[in-house]
Amino acid sequence: MTNIEGRMAGRAAGPAAPPGELGRIRGGGWPAVGALAAATFTVVTSEMLPVGLLTPMGRELRITDGTAGLTLTVTGLVAAVAAPVLTLLAGRRDRRVVLAALMGTLAAANLLAAYAPDVAVLLAARVLVGLGMGGVWAIAAGLAVRLVPGRRVAAATSLIFSGVAAASVLGVPAGTFLGELGGWRTAFVAMALVCGAVAVALAVLLPPLPEAAAVRLNGVLGLLRGAPVRTGLLLMALLVTGHFAAYTYVRPVLEEVAGAEAGQISTLLLAFGLAGLAGNFTAGAAAARSPRAALLAICGVLAGAVLLVPLLGHVAGVAGAALLVAVWGLAYGGVSVSTQTWLMAAAPGAREAASALFVAVFNGAIALGALVGGRAADGWGAAGVMWLGGALAVGALVTVGVG
Repeated sequence: MTNIEGRMAGRAAGPAAPPGELGRIRGGGWPAVGALAAATFTVVTSEMLPVGLLTPMGRELRITDGTAGLTLTVTGLVAAVAAPVLTLLAGRRDRRVVLAALMGTLAAANLLAAYAPDVAVLLAARVLVGLGMGGVWAIAAGLAVRLVPGRRVAAATSLIFSGVAAASVLGVPAGTFLGELGGWRTAFVAMALVCGAVAVALAVLLPPLPEAAAVRLNGVLGLLRGAPVRTGLLLMALLVTGHFAAYTYVRPVLEEVAGAEAGQISTLLLAFGLAGLAGNFTAGAAAARSPRAALLAICGVLAGAVLLVPLLGHVAGVAGAALLVAVWGLAYGGVSVSTQTWLMAAAPGAREAASALFVAVFNGAIALGALVGGRAADGWGAAGVMWLGGALAVGALVTVGVG
């Protein structure tokens, strides 16, 4: 480990709370961290719900898979803009109140999607999902340091981001299963109810969290002058774009390349999510020691798994695809917590501003991935989507290696 990595890992593992925040730790603790984990679970599930429902949504609304994928593109684009904008607009307002209000917005958005008569209304609902998601993620990502003692911050951050992996384990497969049982609209109604419950949990379990100083636009943009911040954002953009270029269309890929049946898709997505949950905690511990080493491993494994899906899925069928999907999930499960750890360590005095940049780039990459993946799916077919995703992951590996 280099001296720079050592300093970064030390900061990531548990920075002491600033003097003005010591009193606010009291009354928070692990129940509050658990509520934030539920919030990240809910926003990511809301965002990713169309992944397992892409085929029935497209069939009922009479649109192509590429057009149906725009429900992810729109959400990601809006979230990318909403993250820094809502962080700035929140000013010094109590973050507990802001988070509960944003979660209520997500509940309304999912209800609108459930009753959308056409793709235009569905896309409008997904705009609202983007607003709620961008704000919740940007604010929640940096709150661990205000809720637990410094030595527990790394573990609390991993727990908060476990909601991202748990969304794959429980949220997306459950939504896919509900879609098979009662139609894709039922899945969106269920998601609206979950959002409402999480809004109540945030209001009850979080302590008052007013900001001592409002985040300023020049503070957010000023972070881009730091080389470690730029490197972290670039590698995250490549990784996430590559992942979502492939993962958004994983259902058609598994059906066409590996011959998976509709009833097997939810099981394969569950395997992805379980592996991702394990990857989240494994990567969180590894990134606290050396963010660069953790990200090198993540990029290499993710690139290999995605590139091999067309080959092994064609040769070995569903069993081969299941193995690669699990390895893929293991690697991707560590992306959020590792890149967040990198950025928090690179900007320890501006955590909320760094979180806003993190969410903006992350969701912009989701939107870009869904968009270019859609063009690849419509133009090159299932295998082309995998080649594109793998190539971008290789680009992320090079960025970590030389950055």
